[in-house]
Order: sequence, then C-alpha cells, then structure tokens
Amino acid sequence: MIGSGEHDEVAEICRDLIRIDSSNWGDGSGQGERAAAEYVAGELAECGVQATILESAPKRANVLARITGTDPTLPALLVHGHLDVVPAVEDGWRFPPFSGEIADDCVWGRGAVDMKDMDAMILAVVRRWARDGVRPRRDIVLAFLADEEAGGRHGSHWLVDHHPEQFEGCAEAISEVGGFSVTLANEARLYLIETAQKGLAWLRLTARGPAGHGSMTNDGNAVAALVDALGRLTAHQWPVRLTPTVRRLLDGVADTLGLDPATPPDDIVRHLGPLARMVGATLRNTAAPTMLDAGYKVNVVPAAATAHIDGRFLPGHEEEFMATVDRLLGPGIERETVHHDIALETGFSGDLVSAMVSALRAEDPEAGVLPYCLSGGTDNKAFARLGIRGYGFVPLRLPPDLDFSGMFHGVNERVPLAALRFGARVLDRLLVAY
Repeated sequence: MIGSGEHDEVAEICRDLIRIDSSNWGDGSGQGERAAAEYVAGELAECGVQATILESAPKRANVLARITGTDPTLPALLVHGHLDVVPAVEDGWRFPPFSGEIADDCVWGRGAVDMKDMDAMILAVVRRWARDGVRPRRDIVLAFLADEEAGGRHGSHWLVDHHPEQFEGCAEAISEVGGFSVTLANEARLYLIETAQKGLAWLRLTARGPAGHGSMTNDGNAVAALVDALGRLTAHQWPVRLTPTVRRLLDGVADTLGLDPATPPDDIVRHLGPLARMVGATLRNTAAPTMLDAGYKVNVVPAAATAHIDGRFLPGHEEEFMATVDRLLGPGIERETVHHDIALETGFSGDLVSAMVSALRAEDPEAGVLPYCLSGGTDNKAFARLGIRGYGFVPLRLPPDLDFSGMFHGVNERVPLAALRFGARVLDRLLVAY
C-alpha cells in the first residue's frame, strides 16, 4: 500500500500538473494539453510503463497506456482522467490559479479537483507499483484525455471514433466526480459514487424580426421576442422525475438521518448542505440561459437576437425535455443544437461497486456509500459507445465544512492534502484488489 513517502509524491505531482496551464477555452485557442501529456508520459516512462501520445489536432494530446495484469481472463478496467481545465483569471483568487500553492493544508489552483487530483493519484499509484514490484489482477488501461471541458471532441470522442483498439477488452471504467464524502448534520459520513449523469443539450436560440430605428414602434422586435421566450423558459417549474439512482440516494439519506420516508425530495436534498446545488439539479430537467447576443447600437433595433441555453436532461427524459423547451419557446424562435450528448445510468451493483465500497471502508470504517446522479457530464459518455460501463470514483475524504461542489470551475479551487493522500490509498487498494 501507499506509504508516507508516496503521500508527498501525490501532492507534488498534483502541483506539477496544476502549474502546466492546460486551459480549454473551447475555441481552439490556448496551449492545449500537449505539455501536460508529455509530463504524464514522462512520469509513466520512469515506471517502465510505455505510453502513447495521440494528437487529434495540434497540441490537443491524449495519453494512453496499458498495464498488464496477472489474470488475462479478467476484463480490463479503464481508468481515465482529463488533462484540460476551464480557464481562470487571477482576480478573486487567493493565490495565482496556476501556481500550485500549498497553504492551509491544501493544494490550490485550477484543476485541483477538476481533475488533476485524480491524474496525480493515478500516477502516484503506478509509481508505487513500479517501486514495489506490484501488478494488478486485471489489465489497467490508463487514459489521460484532452478536451473534456468542451465536450471531448478532441479527446474521448475522437479516441472512440479513431482509436477504439486502445480500449480493447475494457468492460468498466472509473473517472471523475464521485467517491467524495459529504458529512450530514448527525455527523454521518456518506461517500457518493456516481452511477448516472444527465444528458447534455447546448442550444442556440435565435429570434428574427424587422430591423429599424429604436425610436419607432416595432411589433416584431427580435430582442423583445427572445427575452419573452427566455422568460417563459426560466420561469417554468420543471416537475420532479426520480430516476432509480436518485431515488436510492434520497432513500439512503433519509434513512441515515431518520427522516420520515414521505419527506419531499427537495427537503431531503437540503440536508446535503452546499452539495444540494448539484444533487438538487438531478431531481428534474434543467435549462439555464448562459449567453446573450443582440444589437450593435442603442438606437437600432437589430434584425436578430441570439441566446445560448445549457440544457440538461435526466436519463429517460430527453424527449420530454425537448418537447417542453419547444412548447415554452413558442413559434418564431429558431432552435439549434450546438452540442448534444447522452444521459447515462447504471446499477449500483456488481463486483466493481463492491470493490469500491470495500476500498473506501478499508480506509474509513465508518463510511456509508450511496450512488448519485451527476448534474453535469464526463468522458464516460464517450466510452459508453464502446459498451464500457462507467462510474465516477475519485475517492476523497473531505472536511465537513468544505464547499466541494463550489470548487468545480470556481475561484480558489483547492484540494485538501489529507483528502488527496486518502484518495491515493483508496485507489491503490481498489486497482490492486479488483
């Protein structure tokens, strides 16, 4: 198992990765993931693990490697993380976002939880295996990916389309946004494993009308039409739709707290503290306006106005979502899909789930473990096209007062050192034993 020396190693690797600015602006600008990919490949090479760097476009680099297990009859396990991060500007940050500063027992910087912490855990575990002569039971396929923050067009989806042979024999996968702890009011500690995630519908809405002078009446004002449509969309109260994953999570939280089984879902979710923002979004479909563009001069009515919507639909509810959006927009509003990806849901059962639970409880005997649905999405969507069953599992034992969900894409993103070390130990246990 990982010992005290590797504890420092996982933090140093995390710092190194944060200091490599791999910001993904979504428009092809920036430095790409090449420098981070070369760092990862170098770390693996030092362990005797041969890695392949595959570029989907200049500087858009993915790293693939396979560690051979002792039992070739077992299906391979895909362990993947992404190397890109969302951009960060320095305003509001306690430390520069790409400094990898260590302070207050945390590693600070963009990517600390999304998701260079997991990348560092994987590398620390593999380096420990090389030093101690450890081999896992099954083949472990490692993938460090580009472009997750913009939908994976240059990363996971490109690899599935052009290099599916890299994932030969993989039946299951683990990746980001799961395995973290949340502490309830009664001090019970629950670890949430992601077994489902909402689907993605990024939409562009366009209203058109006659251009004209702003001082004159204009019954076809495109800006007004678009604003009216957005008002209907944002005012809509989406109905609760409990998927099997969400229902099991709510039942588990209610049971842990001794709540009345008839407690409304929204009231149960409030007991999750800051995490309620993320989990609450999985009770129903959502559609959030995120971008607006119209006009070029204050006294000119433009001929067109556009808005972008971040739509997220629950597993099994895509048709309902799209039909509701169209009804609320009404006639005269054009709808285009900018980016679409599927919703996922798998069961909270099987040998891998049992192994994840066992690895967590070996390090935290008081751990309660439940499934949950992610309000966003991960690269598991792409690998599902190859029939690979994906889970979110980046094990972190977190302080009760840390707003973990607020770390994702937020200012002052950071991961506690103790949580990082805990995660490396749990991941080591899981990958060796499973």
